[in-house]
Amino acid sequence: MGAVREGLFPDDAIVRTVNRENVLLLGGGRALLMQLAHPKVAAGVDEHSDFRAQPIRRLRRTIRMTMAIVFGDRETAMAAVRAVNQTHARVRGAGYRAMDPDLLLWVHGTLVDSAVVTYETFIRPLSDLAREDFYRQMNEAAELLGVPRDRFPATFSAFRDYMEDMVASGTVRVEPLARELSRHVLRPQVRLVPGRAMIPFEVVTAGLLPPALREQYGLRWGRRQEQFYRLLAKALPRLIAVTPPVLRVWPLPGHNVELAPSLALKA
Repeated sequence: MGAVREGLFPDDAIVRTVNRENVLLLGGGRALLMQLAHPKVAAGVDEHSDFRAQPIRRLRRTIRMTMAIVFGDRETAMAAVRAVNQTHARVRGAGYRAMDPDLLLWVHGTLVDSAVVTYETFIRPLSDLAREDFYRQMNEAAELLGVPRDRFPATFSAFRDYMEDMVASGTVRVEPLARELSRHVLRPQVRLVPGRAMIPFEVVTAGLLPPALREQYGLRWGRRQEQFYRLLAKALPRLIAVTPPVLRVWPLPGHNVELAPSLALKA
């Protein structure tokens, strides 16, 4: 193996420790539904992508972008940043534009919050210091993607207040378009996979979502769903703790992500 080239973050950075855990994929549905709950984000996604036909593609692009920026060498990371910014620059419509700092901050917030919630649910709780460091490092990446530095809440606690206030104020709310698009997230049409096979993913997504948004989306959350979710939240951390890194994380520590961002991140 050749020498590992310098990236934007050192290999022992908390942003890498958290984001390399494969179990974070379980939080992907949560992040998507939170993004769609912002009416302007939902409109942009619906009008400027193939989300209805390929809902998982948006999540896959987001993961590739994140992995390229967090784990790529500096050249790969900055190429990914340029590709994302060029794509966002073309996305605009009635009352919205993708480069709007407020929309960028919300989308970024859903990724940070979902990563922390999913990691702490299925891996282990983070210390207060680790949360602050993760938040700060993720903000460094988001700043490259167009979020002005002065828009970030000053601390992780203030960031959590911002996320809650966005929902409580009604700025983020589940409108009919978001509810319609959510069906493509929760029950995507995947070849050879029956829709009922996605029920566990739907329960996990409902369990991870803020209760207010779960209710607005009309997701089932009775005793059976809650029992399944609690069982998973209890069993998975024990299983993951004894899983070898080669199966548990990607990329392995000491490995850079090598992508062709101009191709992998194409809208």
